[in-house]
Amino acid sequence: MKSEIVDRIFTEKDPMALVPAIFRYQYEGNALYRAFVDALKVDPSAVQHPEQVPYLPISFFKTHRITTGEFEPSVIFESSGTTQTVNSRHLVKDTALYTRSFLEAFRQFYGPVEDFVVLGLLPSYLERSNSSLVYMVEDMIRRSNRPESGFYLYEHEKLAETLLTLEARRQPVLLIGVTFALLDFAENHRMNLQHTIVMETGGMKGRREEWTREELHAFLQERLGTNAIHAEYGMTELLSQAYSKGRGVFDCPPWMKVLVRDENDPFQLSTSSAAGVINVIDLANIHSCSFIATDDIGRIHANGSFEVLGRLDRSALRGCSLMVS
Repeated sequence: MKSEIVDRIFTEKDPMALVPAIFRYQYEGNALYRAFVDALKVDPSAVQHPEQVPYLPISFFKTHRITTGEFEPSVIFESSGTTQTVNSRHLVKDTALYTRSFLEAFRQFYGPVEDFVVLGLLPSYLERSNSSLVYMVEDMIRRSNRPESGFYLYEHEKLAETLLTLEARRQPVLLIGVTFALLDFAENHRMNLQHTIVMETGGMKGRREEWTREELHAFLQERLGTNAIHAEYGMTELLSQAYSKGRGVFDCPPWMKVLVRDENDPFQLSTSSAAGVINVIDLANIHSCSFIATDDIGRIHANGSFEVLGRLDRSALRGCSLMVS
């Protein structure tokens, strides 16, 4: 697809108007997706709206090469897992597209990343290669261009000292961490973080007993002295992220959209009050597949924001999964 179409994903007032064109591009250029659409007996020419698009089950990223067109990937992102699981693999044609997506989304929700000191608390992700989350946070750390920015791994005392110093300077900080690491830190360090965004990425990784989101956020708020716990909704198979500024309610950037469908009927959209399977449109996935049926259960609000309520029973829990409410 021409570069000007790719540029329009991030500049159009209503990027979802591009869905029919991107659907046809992927139907024609992605053999697996075309076979999936044909198996459902969907007429490609009849697809004119996001609600009409067939959504590829996310499990195919574990078993197939998901690409639109032929290319050598610049990077292959791989999901977390155990030795007993098959990990998802996302072949990324152009890392600049991923970088543009996460930087522009962060800017829209929080402002330029250059305004922040970025502190990463992602021990389980740093201990493996090809993590899209580490790639994102590493790039944000570099762009922040501040000496305190960096990954702190298990250095909780150093992290606490850094946060106290930055708070005294009233310096805006992004502390982004995997759930179990934030809990470990908060259990041993009581803070009063009024200038820090605490953002959890989900995932207990079997390290400790699962908490509900309400329990987790209430504990972190009380121990870290924040007004809210923020969260990121992203995964290996997507190049875009939704963000929550509190209460587990997520909003998408304009080129990303979440729909909820009936668990027993993938063609039936759920109402705004009903729970169902989360389907995601991510137009940044233009070189893989932009229409993904996840294994998450969620609920859509009337304004288009959404909540994640848990996982389908048949799905193995993954590192980036959010806790069941």
